[in-house]
Parts: sequence; structure tokens; C-alpha cells
Amino acid sequence: MKQILLITDGCSNVGESPIMAAAHALQEGITVNVVGVVDYGTIGELGSREIADIAKAGGGLSRIVGTPQLAQTMQMMTRKTVVQTIQQAVNKEVKKILGEGTLEDLHPVQRSQVVTVVDELTETSPLRIALLIDASASMKPKLAAVEDAIRDLALSLEAREGISEIAVFHFPGRTSSEDAVLDMDWTSDLSGVRSLFSRLRMKGATPTGPAIFKVLEHYRYDTLDEHQGRRPADDQDEREGMLGGYVV
Repeated sequence: MKQILLITDGCSNVGESPIMAAAHALQEGITVNVVGVVDYGTIGELGSREIADIAKAGGGLSRIVGTPQLAQTMQMMTRKTVVQTIQQAVNKEVKKILGEGTLEDLHPVQRSQVVTVVDELTETSPLRIALLIDASASMKPKLAAVEDAIRDLALSLEAREGISEIAVFHFPGRTSSEDAVLDMDWTSDLSGVRSLFSRLRMKGATPTGPAIFKVLEHYRYDTLDEHQGRRPADDQDEREGMLGGYVV
């Protein structure tokens, strides 16, 4: 399962539309979740609207939070999106078996088995999260809260049974031609997250759309099959077969 977790105050102002970029991500099987740490007033309202639109286009969740709630919100959104992704796979299997039927049409015992499978896969399925951090000048007062939230998220992912990998990007880059910077490549050793923030320099504009495209490019060339030793499609077939076995 693949996610982009965007942390921003909204109001992108450079390059392609972040809504269009999020829609491209969804087409490639990557969910885009957005946590908004916005200001009050008109700018905050515009940012909030953009944040909701990005998440909707990316098939994900959006939340507007104050800095004290940031860590808890990121963990909740990550888990909820994982559960939704697995439930979608389950629903596909149910449709194969029941045609136009739904999960509620199953016998209670079978329905209970499906719920058990969803719970198990939530903890054991491989997960990749690309953290995309808005490091524009307007985010500077919120950086400490973002740092604490990402550390807490890393700890919660380490507690999962399945493989959990994180890559961290920030935007804008060091120069005007650099839309986003890869700060940490895919790793399941999440202790490295804790040392990233001393490198960030909050400055410049907000090229959110180009930054999302940069993350998509990274996903295209570096996928989970390198760690699993098989193609993601094979893994999906096997998982769907297992789900079907429970449902029948």
C-alpha cells in the first residue's frame, strides 16, 4: 500500500495544480492524505479549501488541525487509510462472490471472518508512506510541531507487524529550479527520521503540485517489489485469493 502524506498550510502558488497532481497519484494507486496546519483569516480559508480538494482528488483524507493535535491526527489518518484500502480489496472479493451483494448480505459467521482478515492485514500488509513537508516561509512557526508529529508517527509504524517504510521530502528545494528535495530515501529503520529537521531551511514559495509530481516520480522508480522479491500485482493476487478463501 502506498501513500503520500502531505503536511502544508495550503495556498500553493507555483507550478502545476496540486489537485491535478493528486489525481495523477490516485490513478497510479497512491493515496494522497493531507494534514493542514493553517492560519486564521482569508488565507487560512483558502488554504483549507485547497487542502480538502487535494485529498479528494487523491482519494485520501484531509484534516485541518492545530499544532497540538498534529501528531495524533497523522497517526489516525495513516491507519484509517490503510483500513479503507484493505476494505476496498475485501469488497471486490465479496462482489466476485455475491454479484451485486454487499458485505452485509453475508452470513454473520462469514462476515466476522472478513472483519478478522481486515484487522490482520491492517497490521501485516507492507506499507509505504512518502512524507511531503511544506517548508515554505509561512510554515516556519509550525516546524517544531511537524517534527514532533513525524517522530510519533515513526514510533507508531515501528509497532506494526508488517513492513513499514518512510521516505521524506520537503519543498521548495534549495534553488528555484528544484521543486522538492529527497531528505531520506525509503527505509524501515525509522530512527533516522528524528535527525532530519536540522537540515530544513524554511523559505520561498509553495510549489505543492510540482512537489507531488516529484514524489510520484520517485515511487515509479523505486517500488516495494524490490523488497518483496515479486511484482506488486502478484502480491495483490495472492492477497485477494486469501481474502476470497475467508469469504467463501
